[in-house]
Parts: sequence; structure tokens; C-alpha cells
Amino acid sequence: MKETHAVIGGEGNGGIIYPALHYGRDALVGIALFLSHFASKGKTMTALRSDYPVFAMAKKKIDLPAGTDVGRILTIIEKKYGNYPVITSDGLKIEFPGGWVHLRKSNTEAIIRVYTEAGSTVEADELGTRFVHEVLDFVKNC
Repeated sequence: MKETHAVIGGEGNGGIIYPALHYGRDALVGIALFLSHFASKGKTMTALRSDYPVFAMAKKKIDLPAGTDVGRILTIIEKKYGNYPVITSDGLKIEFPGGWVHLRKSNTEAIIRVYTEAGSTVEADELGTRFVHEVLDFVKNC
């Protein structure tokens, strides 16, 4: 955030980072920013929400055998989906026309966390399940 001079940052768990105040995660800052925006618009929350696109997230976890080469798995998946935009700065994120999947290895456990976003909860869940199966099939066949 410092390198890019980001105005705001956040994580899926609700932690907001607002550099104008400080660089620590702060849920209360997120609440204050939302309430300020809400008050300035003079709309009901339902009307304010209707101004934004609908997206749903799903989260999954893949338990792996100890010693699994997660880097190799992510490299193979990156190559398989190389015709889509990919981001590798924090694991592997693949952007699809209607959503995205983010595969992230844990530094403390033999797992890959799978985060997805799509136009509905069902689509996000299906996308996550698809990648869980792809990774597990790869691990099984190696």
C-alpha cells in the first residue's frame, strides 16, 4: 500500500487499512467510512446497496499430504489457465469473465486456501469446488 500510495485497503475478514489514519487493520475505521458514506448519500441502506453490482464469495480449504510441493501445483495450474489474466503476487489468482479464484498456500499448515467470487453464491461455490477437485486430482496422480 505504501509503494502504490493506496487510499484504502482491506481483507476478506473485514479488516480495513486506512493509511490517512494508520497502517494497521482497523474494523472501526471501516464502519466509520461506511457510515460517513451512508450519511452523505442520504439514501436508505437498501437503496445505497442497489447502486452496486452483486457478487458473492466462497471460501474453501484443501488439506494436503505433508511435503506436498504447493509451488509446483500453483505453477501447473497457472500454466493450465494461462489464457486468462493471472496475478501471482500472493499465491495464484485467476480472473474469469464472471468471477475469479484465488489459491493461497498456508505458511503454517499443509493446506491451500481457495477464495472465489462470482455473481451468485452458487457460482462462487461451484468455482471453488472445481479448483478443490483439480488440485486434489493433481496430488492424487503425482
